[in-house]
Amino acid sequence: MIKTERILRLRSSRGRRVRVVREHYVRDRVPCYSSLCQADCDNGAKVLPGDLTHYVVPDAGVVVDYHEILEFRELHGIVFTQTACQALKSKGRRFYNRIRELVKDPRHSCVLFANEFQEYSYCPREKGESQEKWQTRCVYSAAVWYYNHLAGMMNIVMITEDQEAVAEYSSLHSGVYVISVQDYLKNFWPEVEEVHELYASISRSLREKEGEGSKKKKEFSEHLPTEILEAGIKSGRYLQGTLKVNKHRPQKEAFVTSEGSNNINNNINNNNNNTDLGRVLIRDKNRNRAIHGDVVVVELLPKSEWRGKGTSLTEGHGDEKEGQDGHSKPMPTGRVVGIMQKNWRDYVVTFPIRDGTQSQTRNSQRILVVPWDRRIPKIRISTQQADALQEHRVVVRIDSWETTSLYPNGHSVRVLGRAGELETEVQTLLIENCIHVPPFSEAQLREMPVSSPDKPWRVDPSEVAKRRDLRGTHLVFSIDPKGCEDVDDTMSVRSLDGGKVLELGVHIADVTHFVKEGSLTDLEARSRATTYYLTDRRYDMLPPVLSADVCSLLQGVDRYAMSVLWKLDAETLDVKDVWYGRTVIKSSYQLHYELAQQLLNGEEADVPELKELGAQEKEAKLKELRQALKTLTHVARHLRAKRGRGGALELEGVEVRAQLDETRNIAALVPSQPLEVHETVAECMIFANQQVAVKIQESFPHQALLRRHTAPRRDLFFDLVVSATSRGFSISTRSNKDLAESLDRAVDPEDPLVNRILRIMATHTMSQALYFSTGSQPLDQFYHYGLALDRYTHFTSPIRRYADIVVHRLLMAAISMDGGVAPLRPPATNKDVQELAQHINGRNLAAKVVQRQSTNLFQCLYFRDRDPETDPRCVTEAVIYSIRDNGVLVFVPEYGMKEPVFLAHRDGRVVAVGADGRCHWLKGSVRHHLDHITTTSSSGTSCFRIFDHITRFNINIYMEVSGRYRGDGSHDVIGYNIGHIHWN
Repeated sequence: MIKTERILRLRSSRGRRVRVVREHYVRDRVPCYSSLCQADCDNGAKVLPGDLTHYVVPDAGVVVDYHEILEFRELHGIVFTQTACQALKSKGRRFYNRIRELVKDPRHSCVLFANEFQEYSYCPREKGESQEKWQTRCVYSAAVWYYNHLAGMMNIVMITEDQEAVAEYSSLHSGVYVISVQDYLKNFWPEVEEVHELYASISRSLREKEGEGSKKKKEFSEHLPTEILEAGIKSGRYLQGTLKVNKHRPQKEAFVTSEGSNNINNNINNNNNNTDLGRVLIRDKNRNRAIHGDVVVVELLPKSEWRGKGTSLTEGHGDEKEGQDGHSKPMPTGRVVGIMQKNWRDYVVTFPIRDGTQSQTRNSQRILVVPWDRRIPKIRISTQQADALQEHRVVVRIDSWETTSLYPNGHSVRVLGRAGELETEVQTLLIENCIHVPPFSEAQLREMPVSSPDKPWRVDPSEVAKRRDLRGTHLVFSIDPKGCEDVDDTMSVRSLDGGKVLELGVHIADVTHFVKEGSLTDLEARSRATTYYLTDRRYDMLPPVLSADVCSLLQGVDRYAMSVLWKLDAETLDVKDVWYGRTVIKSSYQLHYELAQQLLNGEEADVPELKELGAQEKEAKLKELRQALKTLTHVARHLRAKRGRGGALELEGVEVRAQLDETRNIAALVPSQPLEVHETVAECMIFANQQVAVKIQESFPHQALLRRHTAPRRDLFFDLVVSATSRGFSISTRSNKDLAESLDRAVDPEDPLVNRILRIMATHTMSQALYFSTGSQPLDQFYHYGLALDRYTHFTSPIRRYADIVVHRLLMAAISMDGGVAPLRPPATNKDVQELAQHINGRNLAAKVVQRQSTNLFQCLYFRDRDPETDPRCVTEAVIYSIRDNGVLVFVPEYGMKEPVFLAHRDGRVVAVGADGRCHWLKGSVRHHLDHITTTSSSGTSCFRIFDHITRFNINIYMEVSGRYRGDGSHDVIGYNIGHIHWN
């Protein structure tokens, strides 16, 4: 190791120039990460292949401006230099982190070379040399070192956009070629069209940015330097949090919720009588170029400038106009003074109708495109295809947002297709939720066991010998939705010791036997984190050979499982003993929910597995299966009652299943029907998850992966309390137990929908349950509010959830430790587990949102071409459940929809109900109260109360020019018109 010096010329806080000398160490042995290496470099597992025609070394300018191109998997043999990555880091840490993730990912053929620490590639900066020239020289020196280090066995191509560098370096060294990015793509990757389109788009954006004038009027203030922001956060002057734009008022309202505990929180809470504690309202231009999802730093405005949240319904299209919106009490209001982390992503946009006002140059037009997500501002891009892309959806990325512009600048990435077409809309949903699910690679599939119809996979006798064999002793069966292929879980129950003991078993697919930690399949599963379920398709976390075959606990075949077996007292159902371990099972029955419920009810049922049996044997088997289901349900009722006494909530979801015909078109919308067998299966799974959580937390108190659910904010219960009070019910929200008991009492014998709607509203108030590492939270924060359990995790669905795979590994490590055997791999650290938990939480939220949006998309497609006046499927019943300033919120039981209904129009008209019950729009006024709203017009006064039934409710579909649809409550496709109204 050799010590050198790096001389930095910095500017002090007072503006004086300071010369700083820092020690810099270089050495002759730095890993090259090439399989052609003859020098025995310590390269580790990931190396560049030796069968390529060349390695490519991008210079700093290319990495900074064109790093998106370098992320394509089609491009192989990329060497990122330390110099170029440090330049990218100055652009933003999120870009730098993306390159770091690429380098770590074995699916991408790229490496990071520490050229500034290699003795023979390091280049000190010369006096008077610009930083850009020095960076280019460093990268070229690294390229030459690579060629020499690999003894000329691999050509090296350096790519740059600096034409002077091309002229200077292109002929200096044989075997090291220096060319432009455009020439490189044209000569080496002519067939990858997306790369060429992206290059053209980025180049246009860069040229437009260079051509912008610097004397424009400033629209926003500059962001404060990072060191000032950090000092302000520490002192309590500023607040840090994530910006969340109100999807109903995206141009007017955003909120920042404080992160952690600091002085400013005390200031907010001490000066705020509003129930919205810890939240700061950011209005209009005070957002200061921050975009939804950015981590921002906020300064509170004087109290005299505080404002309230909007309380009126918004139509979700057109500009939001001042004076049309009611407001709540004033709440803490602030302005963004800096952005700590920009969380920009890919955005799907549509092109507005041409009106002649867009700027145009000879070769391109500057267009303000409209994002699909209304929380995102319009984005200015430069394109030559504005006319051709009308009514299409296009993916764009934001490049910058200058203080002189009202809108951010960006560039197009690719065209998805025509708006309104199913495949285009599905791809839109995936992109908007940052879901990337490419086909599994050949390398990943090579890791899979071989299984085919002709030669199905079979268990290995040597592996069976290591496991507990349950095939001849236990009646094992599964209960899943119809058509389920990825069967994660099965159950068993039997009587022991002459009926004194019941043995309950939960048997879960042993995915970790096939998916080894650190394998390509494991890394892909970790990246996806979950299976994504859409209405007409699913995107598996694991390759189909595992998810639908070898790991799936299908009927009649031997399978590996991870089992939890309890011995319960037959009378009290108290737990006497628990066993965990690997097993071999053979499921006897693959039941669906409706069939299992029929068996449980004692009804006639056609069990496919018993079709070929004689009458006597069939009856005996059927009796055995019915008894097992009854015993299982008896145990589940006991477990549920025990949790209920502890405060577990029985909530109501709004689930609608779209029935598809043979051509995959939607034929009907069917709300899910609750069955007791749903609760039976769920309770057994909850019991197993809880038991495993206790086991792994006790074995690994600082790095177990658990799941917690915090209590909702009290202010979120406001609508629930008001709605219940309107019917004379009192809702207590002091604890989960009080809430559960209140909901149990809130039953109207004349209207069963009242209790259902109240439970739906309670569900809507709940916070998101989150995975966490046990070392990151105190013990009292482990609690699961909804389930009323002190410790909980996910163990029962490893085929579709990566968290369960992690938990399986922890459980096996705990079992090994119990046997006095150290785990093969040490468990991950608390920091690593917490980072993984945060990644999984983000992916799970995306999966939840995209599933809901997919359902809403198909609801839209179902109603789109139907006449709301004549088609009986567009006429249904709705129930009012909440009041707003200018309308009501209604629940449509038949289709499981919760939607707004406007009673007042912008032009001064209101809904008036005639003597025949038909609604009309007339000039008038509207007045709202907590539990009802009235409209007054020339025809009299109409009153609309919470829990009133609209017995004729017309559903109408309309499409906007922008092509949005109602996906998450913020986009417009489904519109509603009130028809005849009669009150029950």
